[in-house]
Amino acid sequence: MRGDAAIRGDQLISVVIPCYRQAHFLSGAIESVIEQSYPRVEIIVVDDGSPDDTRKVVARYASVQYVRQRNRGLSAARNAGLARSRGAYIAFLDADDRLTPSALADGARELSAHPACAFAAGEHRLIDAQGEAVPGVPREHVTNDHYRELLKGNFIWCPATVLYRRSVFQAVGGFDTSLKSAEDYDMYLRIARLFPVRAHGEVVAEYRFHSSGMSRNTARMLKFTMKVLRAQRRHVRGTPLEAACVAGMEAYQALYGMPLIREIAVHLKRGRWKDVVPESLVALQYHPRAFTTHAYQRVCRTIAGAWR
Repeated sequence: MRGDAAIRGDQLISVVIPCYRQAHFLSGAIESVIEQSYPRVEIIVVDDGSPDDTRKVVARYASVQYVRQRNRGLSAARNAGLARSRGAYIAFLDADDRLTPSALADGARELSAHPACAFAAGEHRLIDAQGEAVPGVPREHVTNDHYRELLKGNFIWCPATVLYRRSVFQAVGGFDTSLKSAEDYDMYLRIARLFPVRAHGEVVAEYRFHSSGMSRNTARMLKFTMKVLRAQRRHVRGTPLEAACVAGMEAYQALYGMPLIREIAVHLKRGRWKDVVPESLVALQYHPRAFTTHAYQRVCRTIAGAWR
């Protein structure tokens, strides 16, 4: 297996790094790619109209390609990097994350050994804002029925753990620019519905968990995760896979919806109406049962208080 073209490094791998307001982390991401054991790698940083020093950071590395566009969001930045890339394999590394030294070699080995698979996904470990290890919860390794398991929840989680075959994007297109979160989850589902994929157990990325991370925005995560799964439900309606999709929707409603309801309650208590209205609309549309139940209970408490 290790004698084939992918392991020798005959295939070029492109690593696309979108960056928006993450210049302070960017050098760590770039250097984690430069330090890869895999020999043939190109690095493309896409500056998504970032107001910080992204250009200056990239200028320190002569081999790194720099692309700047007006701010259009993560999906558009990834698509811009994909259009610029030349590799047979593609990886997307967020500017605040890092690859482990053998990440690309591990991914290339998996794709070479499993030529029918559209992508290979490894594991990740958590780091904090300073790059120090953070304890994580052990997760079950998925070995088969990947599309069904993805419908139930995004077991991949960290985008940097995935190495794609370039050819798959010709079949499914690029990242959906209408999504402001969960665009990677959407891509995994769109691919896994049509093609075999591979999940292996090697740790290939470090996922940085910090206060400005996208996953902290519960309203946005609920809205776009539910949109992604509702789109998939149209494909599986009336099949045994629909139950998995419904289970996934309910799991994400519990994960993001209930914290959002609690946030709305806090905003109401403090009179933050500019937050109450948009967040309530998201909750009403994407977790209506919990929202109406909470609203009903609040009205009951208000009436009870008035009668005292």
